[in-house]
Amino acid sequence: MLHISTLAIMINMVILVSMHNRSFNLIDIHSHILPGIDDGSRSMSMSIEMAKQAVQIGITHMICTPHIHPGYFDNDDSSIKPVFSDLQQALIREKVPLTLTYGAEVRVSEQIPEWISNNEIPFLGRFNSKKVLLLEMPHSHVPVGIEMLIKWLLSKNVLPVIAHPERNRELLAEPWKLDHLRRTNAIFQLTAGSVTGRFGEKVQAFSRSLVRSKKIDIVASDTHNLTKRPNDMGIAYDFVSSIDQEFAKKVFFITPSQIVSSSNDF
Repeated sequence: MLHISTLAIMINMVILVSMHNRSFNLIDIHSHILPGIDDGSRSMSMSIEMAKQAVQIGITHMICTPHIHPGYFDNDDSSIKPVFSDLQQALIREKVPLTLTYGAEVRVSEQIPEWISNNEIPFLGRFNSKKVLLLEMPHSHVPVGIEMLIKWLLSKNVLPVIAHPERNRELLAEPWKLDHLRRTNAIFQLTAGSVTGRFGEKVQAFSRSLVRSKKIDIVASDTHNLTKRPNDMGIAYDFVSSIDQEFAKKVFFITPSQIVSSSNDF
């Protein structure tokens, strides 16, 4: 059996081999790199190694997006900010050249309007003058009322980015429902590991079809650790750019850069 550190080395070698001579860097808007705050990194040392892995790929800016999921991960801005500050200082000490900002991945909940009204949710930044919220559906289904929630958020000048729709089992079974959701004017974030096959063949096939039909707006890592859920953005970029280089630049850099350029406004 391979030791975890050996697996990490092997994954890093694949990452290095897959790097392209890009004229731009990658920007990752979805990560679970903050230590001990959700189901992502378990320690500061792991977080530092995850940051180094991101830099090896060519990522220069990463948004830390811990879960806000009532009853599971009861985070808010006040609990996220000190952990973020600790990691930021650790990367400075270790001289890891990765810019960090933070937001959150927020599970669909009836509490969202209250959280928004009370300024309890950290946003990712702005896009087209709207505050950007990373919104997570359950993996099992498309929740009833999500279209009304999206409409309400947009009315409050909040743009939902729907995280990893390709891994939602209802959308996998009935892909036409994604077209219906896209008409709400939300935007959609594909997980890099879905493209590479990390979540199985069905998810990979669906995600690649979404790339070919250009039904996604951003690709991000959703990285949780160094081995089972590492940062796959380099390999995913290789695939997307083989389909359309300009589209790859848009979903890996242009749209994410517009979001992070205003991430310090909050």
